[in-house]
Amino acid sequence: MTGADGLLLATGAAAVVDWLAVARESRPLEWVAKPATLGLLLLWAGLGPGASWPLLAALTLSLLGDVYLMLPADLFLPGLLAFLFAHVAYIAAFDATPLSRGIWFVIVLAVSAPLSLRLLRAAPDAALRVAVGVYMLVIALMVGSAIGSGMLIAALGALLFMASDSMIALSRFVTPFAGARLAIIVTYHVGQVMLVWALRG
Repeated sequence: MTGADGLLLATGAAAVVDWLAVARESRPLEWVAKPATLGLLLLWAGLGPGASWPLLAALTLSLLGDVYLMLPADLFLPGLLAFLFAHVAYIAAFDATPLSRGIWFVIVLAVSAPLSLRLLRAAPDAALRVAVGVYMLVIALMVGSAIGSGMLIAALGALLFMASDSMIALSRFVTPFAGARLAIIVTYHVGQVMLVWALRG
């Protein structure tokens, strides 16, 4: 087993520990396992032959966003900004033509429009609606870029990332639902691993 293989296994183990912590509402364990998962994934990405600065930046910003969103203080907006720039970094990491990015961006926007409009209407104030609206546009472009790159694993990972973010917004702005936190973290981790798998080479 190589060092990279060991890091991938450690990433998976940390993710499972985090899922168990979320399921059991063990916040102290979650505070350790959640950043550990992204930290190990970042190390694994850095050892890949195709690792790029945009990919490493996307994971670093995602790790920062994770920390913001798990702290007891209400740091939703800083977390939102960290993940917004993570998506910008992912967009830069994909090798896709402007035409393919644009076509898939429009398709993703059209498909997600009903949910996006519902979330925007549910946001409690104008400033937050603007921030969430910009975020939705950026993540739609990220997903469109992933699909446009022609990498199936990256496309599936991006869609899972978008599903995770959508569930966060639904739970926060519309109504909490049973199992939301576990569904959010599982889709997020699996999506991130798939994106890194596709991009690290």
